[in-house]
Amino acid sequence: MLYELRTYHAVPGRMPDLLARFENITLKIWERYNIRTVGFWTTVIGESNQILYYMLAWESLAERERIWNTFAADPEWLTKRAETEKNGPLVAHLKNEILSPTTFSKMK
Repeated sequence: MLYELRTYHAVPGRMPDLLARFENITLKIWERYNIRTVGFWTTVIGESNQILYYMLAWESLAERERIWNTFAADPEWLTKRAETEKNGPLVAHLKNEILSPTTFSKMK
């Protein structure tokens, strides 16, 4: 398994909109593509409370590329994303990392 850690820095004041989009739109679309979520986190104590972290699980880089590219081109996703950003973007910038578990990791 590979794990994708995505870090979204919300535009100031837009974190509630970003969280709502995931909860009400994105996750439902991901279910159709069998995108496996590990978890979502926000910061309670730390550098910024305007950061959303989430992790996805993939069997391989090939699976990730195939599924993610199909999702990214999904007409419903493109329409809904545009609707949620009619007052401007929700994400100022993002960081994406693909992680591989160590031999001693509890998550494999």
